[in-house]
Amino acid sequence: MRDILSFRDLECWQLAMDLAEMVYGITKSYPPEERFGLALHTRKTAVAVPSNVAEGTRRRTAGYIARLIDSLAEHAELETQVILADRLHYVTAADMKAFDGLSGSVGRLTHGLLRSLEARLERETADVGKRQSSRKNLP
Repeated sequence: MRDILSFRDLECWQLAMDLAEMVYGITKSYPPEERFGLALHTRKTAVAVPSNVAEGTRRRTAGYIARLIDSLAEHAELETQVILADRLHYVTAADMKAFDGLSGSVGRLTHGLLRSLEARLERETADVGKRQSSRKNLP
């Protein structure tokens, strides 16, 4: 496994970028009346998913966790918007299948990263508690 030196090294960020790129392609075929409606909103939401992952890497653990939660919330919003577009017949079956596969991977990887950071925060919090209680026992 490679070292993680930047958000660009995170597989969840890389796939979220692929997903955003895919969404831009899918929304090109939306009807013209959706240009400033569903298409615009879907694109903004797609960009927010990897953006929140990237932003989180520049924060301490608790802030990173918060940004991943935001990313997952945007991810759920994105899936909802694309499902709606599919129900409105704006999305081809092939595009929907590709979207579902890639979106599922993004969600699973981001959830995995979130669980890992939550475990780290729990360990850090426990370590601080141990240090504080050992100080209290000093003469």
